[in-house]
Amino acid sequence: KNPDAMRRKKNTRTLWLLLAAIAAIAALIVLLPSCGRGSHGDGTLVAVGDPVPDFTVELLDGSRVTPATYEGKVLLLNFWATWCPPCRAELQRVQHDLIDRFAGEEFAFLPVSRGEDRATVAAFLADRDYGFTVGLDPEERAYGLFADNYIPRNFLIDRRGRIVRISIGYTPAEFDELTEAVEAELRK
Repeated sequence: KNPDAMRRKKNTRTLWLLLAAIAAIAALIVLLPSCGRGSHGDGTLVAVGDPVPDFTVELLDGSRVTPATYEGKVLLLNFWATWCPPCRAELQRVQHDLIDRFAGEEFAFLPVSRGEDRATVAAFLADRDYGFTVGLDPEERAYGLFADNYIPRNFLIDRRGRIVRISIGYTPAEFDELTEAVEAELRK
């Protein structure tokens, strides 16, 4: 066998593997910050000031909720998925920074899993020992009223059922601002 030919073949294979790795990393950089689907724009279908769209989601315990369930409360509606790293990072902060902080206040947090089945969501929550209520939206009917791409997404809804803040994606600073917006809304 010709050593030069073998070396060229090995170098060509290494080059292709390197290019594939670069493409994979580029795809992760584009998708991970917001777990998007590749659509243009931010995909939001509602605006601040709009009434919250009417929807029904089933909770893990089998009960159903609608926006009217939370009438008179400040509601933080969160769309997320188990496979989304920014969603996971955001959920890690929910118990302490939202639920515990606003315990006893007229506040509710409703995380709704987008496009996933009950078993997947239940296993995810059990693995992390989360105790908060979770809604299921396997066909993305509720999500489709609010947006057509990107998670995590948060919609802060006032006591009158109007959207007062929308956030897309997750960063610690953005979550801190969202938490402060919840507090400000509760003080009104």
